[in-house]
Amino acid sequence: MTKIGEIKPGKVEIQGWIENLRDKKSMQFIVIRDLSGKVQVTVVKAEKPEIAEIFSHATLESTVKITGEAVANEFVKLGGIEIIPETVEITSSAEAFPIGPESSIDQRLDYRWIDLRTERNQLIFQFQSYLINAMREYLIKNNFIEIHTPKFIGTASESGAEVFEVKYFDKKAYLAQSPQFYKQMAMASGFERIFEIAPCFRAEKSHTKKHATEFTSFDVEFSYVNSFQDVMALEAEMIAYGLEKTKEAYGEKVKEVFGVDIVVPKLPFPQMKLRDIYDELKERYGYEVPESEKTDLTTEAERLCDRLAKDKFNHEFLLVTDYPPEKRAFYHMRDNGILQGYDLIWKGIEITSGAQREHRYEEIKKNAEEKGLAKDVEKYLQFFKYGMPPHGGFAIGVDRLTMLLLGLPSLKETQFLFRGPDRLDP
Repeated sequence: MTKIGEIKPGKVEIQGWIENLRDKKSMQFIVIRDLSGKVQVTVVKAEKPEIAEIFSHATLESTVKITGEAVANEFVKLGGIEIIPETVEITSSAEAFPIGPESSIDQRLDYRWIDLRTERNQLIFQFQSYLINAMREYLIKNNFIEIHTPKFIGTASESGAEVFEVKYFDKKAYLAQSPQFYKQMAMASGFERIFEIAPCFRAEKSHTKKHATEFTSFDVEFSYVNSFQDVMALEAEMIAYGLEKTKEAYGEKVKEVFGVDIVVPKLPFPQMKLRDIYDELKERYGYEVPESEKTDLTTEAERLCDRLAKDKFNHEFLLVTDYPPEKRAFYHMRDNGILQGYDLIWKGIEITSGAQREHRYEEIKKNAEEKGLAKDVEKYLQFFKYGMPPHGGFAIGVDRLTMLLLGLPSLKETQFLFRGPDRLDP
């Protein structure tokens, strides 16, 4: 079988969807589509009455198998090639679609398998696949190991909140919020540099464009860091590498379909302390919040960071540092009350939280006790009792990254099947 995008003059066999069918008095012109492209099939009714009869009863979006001769024709807009069919078989007939271009995203999600059939939607996932593979390539070149961690866990991870409880035979189990504990176990195992691309689960009753109850996380952890600056530098290099490779492969197509220019960011990424950001937002844009809210970025402050990064640094990315520890996980290292971690803001939305981790047993035990989690994470703390190298890491939401890069309205567009508080189907 020949992929439509690879057709050359000569004998061919293709399979695909009937995208368009013009049934004229003496001729039929049919557009057949597969993931690689489109081609015109031309039928002269007087010469092929049996084939003309098949197409006269065919419906749009039915699937078809065709053998025939591919011939050059300068008048054909689809690549200057048409197929003169010799045999035609309708392999599956399609009913009229229950959704259309005017349907809302939630209506389209009810019939996601049809919604995904468009060139635009398929491009989202071709692009996403290429971008993630490029970042994976960067890590493999830098001696990272890909691991796969369990998604059933015996205790509620991290804070214990926002977890899904499930029945695990005669016990309780939970769906993992992140692979964080297992990433650090890999550091204790001497793996030194690891990553994982896998689902995570958050029991958040949130209906924003950037939240989902199940999402794909790109997690990275590595040993022998000197500070969280090493973590930020590696992430910046990985993202720049991924965007450069993806721009080369898909830049023109993304511009054509989504009207978006893929910008390859310069290194290093600019960084600012949280407190300095609020000072600049006030000075530049008149944005103020009470002191009590300055322990984290508000949604509006996060959004204004896009403008700030461009105005101050001529850059799309901004690394935010020096958070107080009360808003962050207990396993992040602290130095004189300052978190040794960061958030990465891109286009006004946080895409990463990263940090140097606390690797010293007594310190991490103390941090867990302060947050009332010592009992919950008792098994996790065992990882630190037998030698643990200094380490750090970060996680990127794949769906959120894709949404921002392509300028799409929500994660509902960038997840193959979206999961939110009100959606479990299809």
